[in-house]
Amino acid sequence: MLTTDYRPGAPIWLDLGSPDTRAAADFYTALFGWSADSAGPEAGGYGFFRRDGRTVAAFGPLVEENSPPTWTVYFATPDADRTTELVQQAGGRVRFAPFDVFTAGRMAGYTDPTGADFAVWQPHDTRGLDLVTEEGSLCWTECYSVDAERAKSFYRAVFDWQEQDVPFGEALYTVLTPEGGGTDDAHGGIMQLGPEHTARGTTSHWLPYFEVPNVDAGLAIATTLGATVRLPAMDVHGVGRLAQLQDPHGAVFAIITSTGPDE
Repeated sequence: MLTTDYRPGAPIWLDLGSPDTRAAADFYTALFGWSADSAGPEAGGYGFFRRDGRTVAAFGPLVEENSPPTWTVYFATPDADRTTELVQQAGGRVRFAPFDVFTAGRMAGYTDPTGADFAVWQPHDTRGLDLVTEEGSLCWTECYSVDAERAKSFYRAVFDWQEQDVPFGEALYTVLTPEGGGTDDAHGGIMQLGPEHTARGTTSHWLPYFEVPNVDAGLAIATTLGATVRLPAMDVHGVGRLAQLQDPHGAVFAIITSTGPDE
């Protein structure tokens, strides 16, 4: 599971790019009970989503031309410049080169060889998210890829993630763990997009999961607020009950009520 003990390669930050940050903030604060706070006039419209005063995500305006509304997952790195070299060597594309965010940290953004966008965060004053795994926070990250084997090879070269393939219906799901971690440290997965998805135009992407107390209640609230159901609520044995959504501007995310250790 995700923790705030951010070892290299683990999810460390998450932000939403939206064409209407005010409306997006209204949607997510109503859905998850978050507050939304500006990072200040010098931050160019960037702000933070918080739960009980702890940062659970961030948001800001779209900064790349023609980029769609999206949640971006950031992975921890001790050296963003070195990670950039590894991304290029492994066949990825640099969307924006490493740069310092005031004294908070250093960041860079990439696209993997199958088309999924992601980013890295090298922490300085800001270590990462203050809250993960608990209700109303990020608890899992998932890469849906048009070429899962190529994606696995790429991320293995960049982050040296450990992989465990497990059956998922008729498909295969690859569970990801940071280098040197154990089974309990798994932070995400990679799954092959099926032809029925690619035929509808679905491309490779990372999907964040947020923990909620009741998925069905969350779905009802989200749709009332203008979200679209991407995947109806379903039970996954040993995992929990989950659903996927598209917010009113088109950013995709998932909600889950995780199965407890004794369930």
